Amino acid sequence: MIAHRGASVAAPPNSLAAFSAAAEAEADLVELDVLASLRVGHSDGELTADAPTLDESLALLAEFGLGVHVDMKVQGIERAVVAALARHGLLERALVSTTWTPSLRRLAHHAPDLPRAIGYPRDRLSVSSLSWPGVVTRTEAALLRSAMPVRLPALAAYAKADILALHHTLVSRAAVEAAHRRRIAVFAWTVNDPEVARRFDGFGVDGIVTDDPTGIRAALRE
Repeated sequence: MIAHRGASVAAPPNSLAAFSAAAEAEADLVELDVLASLRVGHSDGELTADAPTLDESLALLAEFGLGVHVDMKVQGIERAVVAALARHGLLERALVSTTWTPSLRRLAHHAPDLPRAIGYPRDRLSVSSLSWPGVVTRTEAALLRSAMPVRLPALAAYAKADILALHHTLVSRAAVEAAHRRRIAVFAWTVNDPEVARRFDGFGVDGIVTDDPTGIRAALRE
């Protein structure tokens, strides 16, 4: 169970309060977004005055004993992220993701043993949080899903990724099986619907990224 920007159903996303709530929810990993300034937030435009730094966030998560999923929102910070994880003793329970293939390849060079996830697709404008007409979503997603079993393993190989982090509309049993045949793990983001979470669990996804780790964990235990 991966708490998306912390337990963001309970506290502002990417805040220390959300990370604390994720610890209370017994999340396996806490995902956080990091920017060029090494402050934690989804974008510079969304940063608040009290947005924590990467070091502040990692210090708290290390204290809780939680795993960390650092999502790099920009390129060029790979060395700084690895150094921060090392400072807080988190290299052995962390993974790093990005949607930028060159960035992930650089990360593989700097820290070859650190698990790496390639996010797909790139969501620069946070469109995944918007409500789209059902027919558009179903049609476009079905077309994309049909290509995923072939496209995604090749993308992961080129990016030197161990993990595929897929938007939930692109997750299918065929895509998960194709990835697993190549020993690539699959995470699904962002899943807040219990029924969808149960379906993906049946597909064999390796991680579910959610704003509500307490609710989704309870749904999976039913």
